[in-house]
Amino acid sequence: MNGVPEPHNGWTFLTNHARVLAAIADNQSARIRDIAAHCRLTERAVQKIIADLEQDGYLSHTREGRGNTYRIDPAKILRHPAEAGLGLTVASLLSLLVQDEDHRAAPSHHQA
Repeated sequence: MNGVPEPHNGWTFLTNHARVLAAIADNQSARIRDIAAHCRLTERAVQKIIADLEQDGYLSHTREGRGNTYRIDPAKILRHPAEAGLGLTVASLLSLLVQDEDHRAAPSHHQA
């Protein structure tokens, strides 16, 4: 992998902020490089997104050796008025986006 994500044109269902948050929820000690590769973003974009999430209290980190361990505030209310008005939290978003280990290990039974 050359470090440059494939370009994407058009709209998507998720923002890059949601993708990064989900990647961190899946692995709280993931390196920025790994998050970037997983989300198909540049490392610089991931650093900016993490800074945004930390500034608004959705995420914090502690330094552990040469890496970081992230902590997500699951009770934090989502920013958009449509979700905030319903009291939807980060936990409710992540419950849709993050697969637990049992689900990931289970074979898919979906037929096309």
